[in-house]
Formats: sequence, structure tokens, C-alpha cells
Amino acid sequence: MGTWTAHAAEVLRGAGYRRGGARRAVVEFLGQQECCVSAQEVHDGLRATGRSVGIASVYRVLDLLTELRLVQRVEVGGDVARYESVDPGGVHHHHLVCDDCGRVDAFTDDTLERALRRLDRRVAYAVAAHDVTLRGECDDCRAVGSAGR
Repeated sequence: MGTWTAHAAEVLRGAGYRRGGARRAVVEFLGQQECCVSAQEVHDGLRATGRSVGIASVYRVLDLLTELRLVQRVEVGGDVARYESVDPGGVHHHHLVCDDCGRVDAFTDDTLERALRRLDRRVAYAVAAHDVTLRGECDDCRAVGSAGR
């Protein structure tokens, strides 16, 4: 079991939640993801592995995990909310979003993190978290667009 998955199970247990089937399934699925996913992607992913968890249960679990700060809701535009696990050690990444196809990719950048820490010291806010989303056109969509020119 992954570090985040074990951490999430411990937090849920400490908050008085039993190890329910839907909760366990969603936590295990999220623990295997490298980037943010929608509730529908969680539902479809669970069904693909033979786990029958209703979409309403997926939403309830995601809401609970968000409330317990085990998961963060990631705003990448569009009408679909996306969620990803919050690493207990604070390790995180940011997102690249294709405006054409909606693809979301993760990225990390140490220079960007250092700049954000410097900014944190200069602003009159107690910054608790941050997420950077860069928008543009992915390589696949660029290739299609340049082929049609």
C-alpha cells in the first residue's frame, strides 16, 4: 500500500470512519494516480477493475477526502472538477492544460518553487498552499494544427 494510501486510511480511521468499500476503493484508486482525475474517471477506473462503486458514492468520498484535506480539488478550467491526493510530506506538482483537447499533465520546477517561496515572504498573506496551472496547446494538438496549415 502506498504512503498516501496508508496515510489516508489512518486519517479516516482517526476521524471515526470505518473502512467502507467505496471509501477504500476510491482511496486505493487515487493512491495509484500521478495527476488529477475527475470523479467520472475515478468511477470508470474502478469499474474497469471490476469494482462496482456508484458515481454518487465516488462524489461523496471525494467530498469527504477534500474536507479532511487528503485530496485537493484542482481547478484546470472547463466544467469538470478534478481531484488529486495531497502528499503528507508536502511534495506536489503543478499542471499544464491543453486548451484544445483538455489534456492535463503534471510538471515540477525547482526554480518556480524557490520563486514562490520568495514571493511568500514578500506578501501580506499566510500562504498555506499553491497550485500553478499553465494553459496552452499540447504537442498532439499542435501537430494536428500545423498539419492543417
